[in-house]
Amino acid sequence: MNAQTKIGILVAVGVALLIVLFSSFYVVREWEQVILTQFGHPVGDPVSDAGLHFKTPFVQKVNRFEKRILIWDGERNQVPTDDKRFIWIDTTARWRISDPLTFLQAVRTVAGAQSRLDDYLDSAVRDVIGKHKLVEAVRLTNRVLDMVPVGEEDREQSPLDKEVRERISKGRDVLIKEMLKNAQGKVEELGIELIDLRIKRINYVESVRKSVYERMISERQRIAEQYRSEGRGKKAEIEGERARDEKKILSEAYRDAQQIIAKADADAARIFADAYNTDPEFFAFVRTLQAYEKVVGNNHTLVIDPESDLYRYLSTTGGGK
Repeated sequence: MNAQTKIGILVAVGVALLIVLFSSFYVVREWEQVILTQFGHPVGDPVSDAGLHFKTPFVQKVNRFEKRILIWDGERNQVPTDDKRFIWIDTTARWRISDPLTFLQAVRTVAGAQSRLDDYLDSAVRDVIGKHKLVEAVRLTNRVLDMVPVGEEDREQSPLDKEVRERISKGRDVLIKEMLKNAQGKVEELGIELIDLRIKRINYVESVRKSVYERMISERQRIAEQYRSEGRGKKAEIEGERARDEKKILSEAYRDAQQIIAKADADAARIFADAYNTDPEFFAFVRTLQAYEKVVGNNHTLVIDPESDLYRYLSTTGGGK
């Protein structure tokens, strides 16, 4: 055997050893868990510790599974409720592989698990929704939302605010918990842990949507009419107060005016009396002149009895006609 042949054999042996060496180890990442299978059968316990691990080369196969939380999105389904309403319901869930060995034996792949989840979760949703009324799936609580303006938080509630609508006994959150509980028992046999289940969207079918819209319109019209009725009552109250205040103001103004007039008349009478008492003759003269001003006008002829008091001052001042 020459030197070149020996070198070739050594190189081949080295390459074979490297291949065997690399085939004997595998790496587990932080988000992975591994099941080793030998001729299609699981070997040993699941490996979830990150790092370098040993396996039998060429014989054992590494099957990797996610440790992270995975998403399931269901198809939109038409579901009947207990009160014979049909709705479109869209759900989503979060799950993870809790037992990789059972998972491998039951579904083998994530795609297979998604297919099984479609069956289990859709069935759980249908069962729960079908046993309850539509309002239970739509509403969360019996709380009535009061739209109170800012700064009026302490105002007295109107009858509209206190209106009791159709009440629920459970609500959507309780129904979701029931769906989750029903589905968890089924998916555990697949090595899956169901973490959460949620309703993404609920839509009414066309026939239900039409009746719901009609009911909403009727309710809004009734509420609007109640507001209008309250407004008319308030308007009548304000107008009554305005009329009462107007009468009060006019009455007080008339009283004050009469008091002023009476006081002015009294002052005038007092002034006349003082003037008369000071010089009765001069007062009589002034009053007569005022009478002349009122009686005698332009282009008038006045016929007076010489014996009258009115003529007396005319004759004294030089006469007249």
